[in-house]
Amino acid sequence: MSVTTDRASVLREEEADGALGNYDDDDGDGVEADGEMGFTDSLSGEVKPRILLMGLRRSGKSSIQKVVFHKMSPNETLFLESTNKICREEVSSSSFVSFQIWDFPGQIDFFDPTFDYEMIFRGTGALIFVIDSQDDYVEALSRLHLTVTRAYKVNPHINFEVFIHKVDGLSDDHKIEKQRDIHKRANDDLTDAGLEHIHLSFYLTSIYDHSIFEAFSKVVQKLIPQLPTLENLLNIFISNSGIEKAFLFDVVSKIYIATDSSPVDVQTYELCCDMIDVVIDISCIYSLADSEAGLPYDKESMAIIHLNNTTVMYLKEVTKFLAMVCFLRRESFERKGLIDYNFHCLKKAIQEVFDVRVKVQQNRKLLSQRRWSSLTKTNAVLSSPHS
Repeated sequence: MSVTTDRASVLREEEADGALGNYDDDDGDGVEADGEMGFTDSLSGEVKPRILLMGLRRSGKSSIQKVVFHKMSPNETLFLESTNKICREEVSSSSFVSFQIWDFPGQIDFFDPTFDYEMIFRGTGALIFVIDSQDDYVEALSRLHLTVTRAYKVNPHINFEVFIHKVDGLSDDHKIEKQRDIHKRANDDLTDAGLEHIHLSFYLTSIYDHSIFEAFSKVVQKLIPQLPTLENLLNIFISNSGIEKAFLFDVVSKIYIATDSSPVDVQTYELCCDMIDVVIDISCIYSLADSEAGLPYDKESMAIIHLNNTTVMYLKEVTKFLAMVCFLRRESFERKGLIDYNFHCLKKAIQEVFDVRVKVQQNRKLLSQRRWSSLTKTNAVLSSPHS
């Protein structure tokens, strides 16, 4: 008696871990087997949801990825070549900001029978579909509908995000008109197909301002299970410190992974991003050459900026990759000692949330290893001549 235990069959049971198998590029479709098309193995012990970047050719998918996660200047993206294969990138700058980004070429037919789309969508946390607002988007809406309906059948828990991109060349009225039209057409298509319960989130984005960072922030926040806990901690912090607004930022990407429950003002967010840039630039100039991992931002990092409207911006290091940026009145900042003490308590609480997440990942890794070891032994016994 012989029984074959396939690792892929084991990993399919770990849907939360996003475990998938590898594909070979035998059909010349531009999909590589390892490097660019490698999948996260749940046995590595780290749960990393996937974010898929999809859309038609030249819609701006690769430019978004380069600007947000590689600090590329928006003007430099004009020289990027069109993506002709699926590119995967690991984003793991902190315990909370940890995921994969898959950039899909617009010309690849990922619904081809030789392409196992079920395996891709099963481990996906968010699907971002990019629509060029300056182009005719009839074909893009058709592809969006096909993608969403097919993905939803495989994984109804995917967050569907639509980036109405390249809006920098449009007037404010034209932006709103485009968003309303795309929103209506996309939802009408779903309603006609009897899928009106599928929720699509729409964002107006451009790589030439902070809108793309804010949109990505909201996408990433949906993939953080600890978001309600972090938001509650920030609410307690600001209510006891006389602070008006607080953000928890990933310093590398300038994505804010959490904020308090008060509404986010775009100008406030832009000021936070500019402040982080200033801190990093100055730290690069004056930091020690042998700083850890070459990062100028460390546990002693702090910055205070007094604005001309009696508002104070205060930045404090939380972890090696996280920073808190808050806004408060000048008179409230006179109680800096109280604010620092409350921040110390906040930092300790966030660290405890980190520890819980790490323990969960370690437990999942141990469980996966035990299951794989047990199934391997069972396979060896059943495959032996004496069985």
